[in-house]
Amino acid sequence: MDVNWLSEEVERISQVYAEKFEIERDDAWFVLKLQEEVGEMIQCYLMLAGKARTKGMSAEEIQAAFRKEVADVFCHTLLLARFYGVDLEKEVEEKWLSLRNI
Repeated sequence: MDVNWLSEEVERISQVYAEKFEIERDDAWFVLKLQEEVGEMIQCYLMLAGKARTKGMSAEEIQAAFRKEVADVFCHTLLLARFYGVDLEKEVEEKWLSLRNI
């Protein structure tokens, strides 16, 4: 999957969502929305780890919800990077992939 293509698709979907629900996607929204999604992912993790109530969900439902929340965090990270002009491929190359030979 191409990161730039995915970023464009996620941006398009986010714009439609924001228009439909009259959400202003400003600098604060991009940061706070990512924080919200991280919180939802952590909530699912706590359920998986047996450290939070399951809200009547089965283990399989909790695992599926966790996977979806991880995807939400990833997509909102793409949106945040796009909004602030962060070249994720470049930054990942410099920050992470440069450590391949350590």
